[in-house]
Order: sequence, then structure tokens, then C-alpha cells
Amino acid sequence: MTQFLSALSVGLGSGAIYALVAIGFVMIFKATGVISFAQPAFLMSGAIIVSFLAPVMGFYVGAILGVVAIGVVALLVERAAIRPMIGKAVFIIAIITVGLDIVLRTIAGMFLGSQPRSVGDPWGTDVSVIAGVVVQHRHVAAFVTATVIVIALLLFFRYSSVGLAMRAVASDQEAAMAQGVSASLIFALSWAMAGALAAIAGIFAATGGPIGNTLWLVGLIALPAIVIGGFDSIGGAIIGGLTIGIAQAVVSTYHNQWFPELTTNLGPLMPWIIMLAVLLVRPHGLFGTKEVERV
Repeated sequence: MTQFLSALSVGLGSGAIYALVAIGFVMIFKATGVISFAQPAFLMSGAIIVSFLAPVMGFYVGAILGVVAIGVVALLVERAAIRPMIGKAVFIIAIITVGLDIVLRTIAGMFLGSQPRSVGDPWGTDVSVIAGVVVQHRHVAAFVTATVIVIALLLFFRYSSVGLAMRAVASDQEAAMAQGVSASLIFALSWAMAGALAAIAGIFAATGGPIGNTLWLVGLIALPAIVIGGFDSIGGAIIGGLTIGIAQAVVSTYHNQWFPELTTNLGPLMPWIIMLAVLLVRPHGLFGTKEVERV
């Protein structure tokens, strides 16, 4: 039981990171109808920026400034590359975001250099053992931070005028514009918030070790989370992220016991396996809106 609970703590920490990225995916999709494949680049860039700021300003100040910086970069990307494409086929815009992801990751990777870089987090690899259960401090920090952010987002969307405007545009863009809501502003804000969320996820994904060129893969793993939960469901993104995080950790822990004949650990494959299983049963995701086409 202690082994399972230790794996569960790892899964909740990883799942919280996936959920933050997935929420960003959903926010952009709900506002614009486009899946932004640039999220992994924002995630990696956020961690790299903090690795430069943290030694000078401290981790917390560096993290805040890094998140704000990536939010601004995401906003500028939307203004420069996405906004001019409004009205074009969604597929074309999605391909542009793939190109943006490659360009941004290449530029960010140039700043890594040959020396190991770290975000300078205060948790590192510290652990606590509670009744035999091993809990990593960085996973606790990631889960608590994600929980606070989700609560703040829920309050933002429910009570703030800007949040209500974003919900209105996501629900019916034309009706919202008829009421005086600026869809253009909402698009930009959605990208900025999604970029900031990806940067936060990147910071936590980079804790406990040096930043590697493969850090962006964490953002890619969030894709199954939104497929599982539904492209237009923030709640689904949260559940999807936690699901794949826990599944990864548990299967990685028990792989040798459950699949002794397999030399390759199935843990990293679990997000994609679960995604395929969900698609076979519910193509629109567990909580996504089912599209109805009339012939």
C-alpha cells in the first residue's frame, strides 16, 4: 500500500503539471476553435527564462517574471502570426502553430548551452517519508500550486467581467460581439493566459534537475489529457491531466510485477493508450460537447 501511495503522490504532481498545460490548450480552443501546438514551446521557454532570472532575483521573483514574460510572448505571437489568419481554415492555423512551436523551441534551445541549467527551485529532490509513504516536495508544490490556480481561474471566469466576456465568446462568438465584447481582445488574452499556464507547468516540470532539450515533451503529453477530457472542457482537462499522471506513475512503479515479460516500461505509453481507449468509446472526450451534424 505504501508503494502505491508513493506512486500516487508522484502521479498527482505530474498530473497537475499536465493539467495546467491542458487548461491552456482548452482556453485557446474554446476562444478560437484552434488547437495551439505552440504550448510545448511556451512550457520549455518559461523554464529557460527562469533559469536565467532565478540566480539573480531568486526563484520566486524569477518565476513570476518568467511567467509574465511568456504570457507577453504568447500574446505577441497571437497578434503577429495568428490574428492575420482569422477566417482561414482551422487546419492551416493549426499547422502554423506547429511551425511556431518548432521555431520557439529552437530559439529557446540555443540559450541552454553546454552547461546544465536549473530553475533554482527550493525543493530540488527533497522528500518526506510519512508512514512509509515517500512524498517528493516538488510534487506537493506542483499540486498545491495547480489547485490554487484552478480555483483562481474558476473565480475569474465566474465573477470578473473579463472572465464572463471570455465565457461569452467561447459560448457564442457572434452573440458576444453583438453585445459589445471584443473577440480580438479575448483571443489575445486567451493566448497570453495559456502561455503563462504553460510556463508555470514548465517551471515545475524542470524542478529537481537540469533543464533538458526534451522538456517540451511534457507539453506534448498534455494533448492526450484534452482528448480524454474533451477539447472544450476545462474540468475535463483537469481530470484528464490527473488521470494520465496517475496512470503513468502507477504503471511505471508496478511494471515489473504486472508485465514481467516486457523489457520496455509501459508507463510513458499510458497517456496514449488511455487516449485511444477513450476515443473508441467517446470520440468527443469524457466531458466534451458532442457535435451534432444535420444532413
